[in-house]
Amino acid sequence: MREYSVPVLVDVPASASLPDTVFDRAEREPGTVIMRRKTDGGWPVVTAGEFRDQVVEVARGLIAAGIEHGDRVALMSRTRYEWTLVDYAIWSVGGVTVPIYETSSVEQVRWILADSEAKAAFVELDAHEETVREAAPELKAIWRVEGRLEADGVPDSAVEERRKKVVSADLATVVYTSGTTGRPKGCRITHDNLLFTALNVLRGPLDRLFSSKDPAALLFLPLAHIFARMIQVVLVESGAIMAHTPNMKNVAPDLQDFKPTFLLGVPRVFEKVYNGAEQKALAGGKGKIFARAADVAVAWSKAESSGGAPLGLRLRHALFDRLVYGKLRAATGGRLSAAVSGGSALGERLGHFFRGVGIEVFEGYGLTETSAPVSVNMPGANKIGTVGKPLPGVTIRIGDDGEILAKGRNVFQGYWKNDAATAEAVDADGWYHTGDVGELDADGYLRITGRKKEILVTAAGKNVAPGPLEDALRAHPLISQAMIVGEGRPFVGALITLDPEASPAGQSAAELRTDPAVLAQIQQAVDRANGTVSKAEQIKKFTILDGDLTEESGHLTPTLKVKRNLVMRDYAKEIEELYGH
Repeated sequence: MREYSVPVLVDVPASASLPDTVFDRAEREPGTVIMRRKTDGGWPVVTAGEFRDQVVEVARGLIAAGIEHGDRVALMSRTRYEWTLVDYAIWSVGGVTVPIYETSSVEQVRWILADSEAKAAFVELDAHEETVREAAPELKAIWRVEGRLEADGVPDSAVEERRKKVVSADLATVVYTSGTTGRPKGCRITHDNLLFTALNVLRGPLDRLFSSKDPAALLFLPLAHIFARMIQVVLVESGAIMAHTPNMKNVAPDLQDFKPTFLLGVPRVFEKVYNGAEQKALAGGKGKIFARAADVAVAWSKAESSGGAPLGLRLRHALFDRLVYGKLRAATGGRLSAAVSGGSALGERLGHFFRGVGIEVFEGYGLTETSAPVSVNMPGANKIGTVGKPLPGVTIRIGDDGEILAKGRNVFQGYWKNDAATAEAVDADGWYHTGDVGELDADGYLRITGRKKEILVTAAGKNVAPGPLEDALRAHPLISQAMIVGEGRPFVGALITLDPEASPAGQSAAELRTDPAVLAQIQQAVDRANGTVSKAEQIKKFTILDGDLTEESGHLTPTLKVKRNLVMRDYAKEIEELYGH
């Protein structure tokens, strides 16, 4: 058993709450720009004073509508300025935000609204309102995030009075895990959970990201997910300029317009950036140049990790910086130098590539139950291939069976109305059992090696962790998703989907699945992935599915994780054919 902890850097007083910084900054420096709000006409600024005033206006409406301290209020919207505004307004009156993914089905929304006993809901679009009304026809208070709540007779002082009663131990949010299996469980997360984590991140691992000139971040991941939500709190606490964009698929032009200094993403975002650049180079007849540039970027980054690059490599790196890397940075606005990645494994080569290009990706690890981060890599101490050291105030332990356990003030207060599940997740000594399997090195860096429940055991008794193989496959530009199979089977197989954006134009999915050139490229990707594991773990056969795995098809969570049980169910025939049945 190995254990590693990092001392607390910042404490949070019992009287503190999340909206305090919004009101305190508005009082001290009302004209300071803290956000930029996306409109059809550009990115107009929002000052600290303006944001506080808008929070107060929404909060007055909540009081007028009868929202009491501790009441749950649902919020179903894409990532946008009003998401943050409504969130802080709910907190300012002592309410509890219940985020709902904007892609959720009626059945999912029905469960979340009923289980949380939400008293009201904010929605963004007509479709969201229709979903909520169908899911909970008894819910009378349904408001639009852009609308105005009636607040006649409620003075600003009423908001201040309510805010002063909010303390760090109060519940801030109930976040329902999107989950790859089973019914979502509501995670009870307090003001202290979020503030403690955010303030220790700011003073510790990622402080350099916020000390650059005019730090700014563009949020595009769903704010219903704890990862983006934590970054929202970090940005408010730091004073860095925050902006939002609602669609991950169209983020490229917004990056160029807004020009962030850092951003957060999931590995699929970074894979898409790399694959898009590679496809553009191939289309322009510069595929060989890009391939050499990528190899040099990776080699330079690896050399920097072990004492520095030799002169010849530095010269080649400088050349490709002018030819390739500079254009990649310009495509992100020209100011981006760092990013934080979470949600699943990034892949070592991709991490080295981006650092070699000049955009360092700091990989972290966490769960909804740990208020997002448990560990993260740091500027100046980024060990690519790991998910970093524990956050200040967090202890990580590797159990006898390899499971990762975490303890700290970031750990949630338990599942909403589900004591049995809480007792199963958090033991009597306060250790949260993550369900993930990993290793801690002598310096305290954590490496994720698999998921306890996802380890496959072949018919020969070989344990296989799907994650590394799947990460290696998705690195290929033609591959969108990959899922390893083989539980109780004679060998390891793979289900693969093609990326529609990277596939040759004019060919149907059925044609591409049998195209010799496509099959040859996929086989090359499989061969490369097989080179990273032992012979017993290698993929012996693969099949290309007739469509992509998407959130819309029900096979991916909103953070783009594969719902293995549903894929196994819906593609049972293809799996059987893979094994000759």
